[in-house]
Amino acid sequence: MMRSLWTAATGMIAQQFHIDTISNNLANVNTTGFKKNRADFEDLVYQHQVLAGTPATSVSEIPTGVNVGHGVRAAASQKLFEIGSFQATGNKLDMAITGEMGFFKSRCQMEVSLLRETDLLR
Repeated sequence: MMRSLWTAATGMIAQQFHIDTISNNLANVNTTGFKKNRADFEDLVYQHQVLAGTPATSVSEIPTGVNVGHGVRAAASQKLFEIGSFQATGNKLDMAITGEMGFFKSRCQMEVSLLRETDLLR
């Protein structure tokens, strides 16, 4: 009984992580340069209750065995660097970078940064 409750609880915890990830993506959908996240999940350990080849009767065997899973967990939150849409702003100093990753280097006080979005000034 407790094992089944634990398995259900791991599913609820993983689903909450998934909902949090989607909520963050929706909250930032209009943020300039925002890249969405994707939640990745993995199975927890399986326990072999009955091994394959175990005798079922005196003349037959269980062909596949019985495995019981112990739930799921969030493995990672992965940033997706897909190319987004471009919007014309009418500002001559606004620019968009196309290409594989869309980053550019900025140097400020001997520190180099990779940027996706910034405001340029004259």
